[in-house]
Amino acid sequence: MTTIKTTWHHLRRSPFQSLIALLVMIFSFFVVSFFIIINSGLSRVLTYFETKPEITIFLKDGLDQTVINNLQKELTTYPNIKEIKFISKDKALEIYKQENKDNPMLTEMVTASILPASFEVTVSDPKTLEKIYQNYATRTDIVDEIIYQKDIINSLLDWTNATRKTGLVIISIIGLISFFTISTIIGMKITNRKDEIKISRLLGASNFYVKKPFLLEGMFYGICGGFFGFGLSFILAFIFRSSINSFFQPVIFIDANLNFYGLVLLSEIFLGSFIGLLASWIGVKRYIKF
Repeated sequence: MTTIKTTWHHLRRSPFQSLIALLVMIFSFFVVSFFIIINSGLSRVLTYFETKPEITIFLKDGLDQTVINNLQKELTTYPNIKEIKFISKDKALEIYKQENKDNPMLTEMVTASILPASFEVTVSDPKTLEKIYQNYATRTDIVDEIIYQKDIINSLLDWTNATRKTGLVIISIIGLISFFTISTIIGMKITNRKDEIKISRLLGASNFYVKKPFLLEGMFYGICGGFFGFGLSFILAFIFRSSINSFFQPVIFIDANLNFYGLVLLSEIFLGSFIGLLASWIGVKRYIKF
């Protein structure tokens, strides 16, 4: 209890330095939490596309119905076919108008004649998509364009990997800044209290007794930084949750899994206490020498 009072006394005696250390830690864990939430959402988007293998084959204009029927029969011969849906020009116009019903300007000049007919093929094995793509990509006499799930997945993978790498770099830089900020501030506080430390030693205080308040102070910064940094990102995520999820429909980009967020919070508090303790320990070891 005496040590905790001493730690609290250290915090109150230099509030400006304490506030800087605390704000740096809060900002650090806010960024960490932000990237965790973003990465979790991107993983859900990626999983959604990976578990719904689909390819869309857009047809050339003017094809005979016999050619279209033969193409549909060919598609049924592939293994692992779940569904083959033919979208006529009229159906394509109906879908287009439904998707843009809130923007009449986009539908006024669009007619069925300028929209291509297509086949939407859903399979249970993504390998089948590769076979279909390879067989029909070169048939330019009947196929105008093929939108392949693999292209979407590869793009998402690139975005996800880029986000992760960027996040790791930013988090590492901010983490180092936080680490050295706490270490430096603890060192400054030790320097300002050298006379008190010497008196304590003369009165018989042990090395650990003298160092412990500074170590607890570092842990305090880390724990509070982890808690409030996560709390801030969590609040912002749920404020904008509806608009973000509506943008990524039908994928739930930000879910309401409290177990997941609880685990993240505990992990950040633990990590924060470890960083704060390690940073203050280095500061104590550097500035307190007996």
